[in-house]
Amino acid sequence: MSTENRNASAQRMFDLSGRVAIVTGASSGLGATIAEELAAFGAEVVLVARRVDRLKALAEKIGGLAVACDLSDLEEVGAIVPTVVEKLGPPEIVVNAAGSMFTEERAESEPLDALRRTMDLNLLAPFVLAQSAFPHMRDAGRGTIVNISSISGRVGLPGIPQASYAASKAGLSGLTVELAVQWARHSIRVNTVAPGFFRSEITGPLYENERSAEYLRRNTPLPKTGTAEDIVGAVLWLCSDAGSYVTGQTLVVDGGWTAR
Repeated sequence: MSTENRNASAQRMFDLSGRVAIVTGASSGLGATIAEELAAFGAEVVLVARRVDRLKALAEKIGGLAVACDLSDLEEVGAIVPTVVEKLGPPEIVVNAAGSMFTEERAESEPLDALRRTMDLNLLAPFVLAQSAFPHMRDAGRGTIVNISSISGRVGLPGIPQASYAASKAGLSGLTVELAVQWARHSIRVNTVAPGFFRSEITGPLYENERSAEYLRRNTPLPKTGTAEDIVGAVLWLCSDAGSYVTGQTLVVDGGWTAR
């Protein structure tokens, strides 16, 4: 095969033209970067988050659709897919990138309200959105769901108390394998990407403090600072036909942190 033909084949494998993709947490950080990349490969991208001004600016930039939603409100989450179907058509790709921590208390002191908010946003919202997208993917005969988790769902991180956050992210991996098996007969693939530390709006203070920055460098085997762009390739692979035989997996992208 010529170089030209190999390049054309590779482009076809990653081509998302004509596919409607929903990306939550798309107003900033990893969610915004994922939305831009999916659009660059041809998808019609629906950007979902609370910060409307940021959503609209990015939607205008990439030719996407902005849908304002408080993802911790499960009734609002349930209204996302009907809105998308009405405006763009049925979704074939869902990327659950929204997530947050609501307390820095140690496990024995985490308030119940923070625990519930964490679970609603990080675990229940992705589940409800997947349920809502399911009938459309089933009818299309294909679909892919990618949940964005964290290495916190796989390993404890000394000095960073986050019990409810870790539980919610581990829950995403459990949800992933169950949905993957139940929905495989409809050619719906469900996977999780678990990033390690990378510079973002949320983690910025860790990199700006020399002590914590040194801790991150010391514990990351690859000699570079992670960025959102380092995570996006894995998401694109799982969303596209290049990953067409991959389902039920949690793909860790952490610069080797959990391999030590």
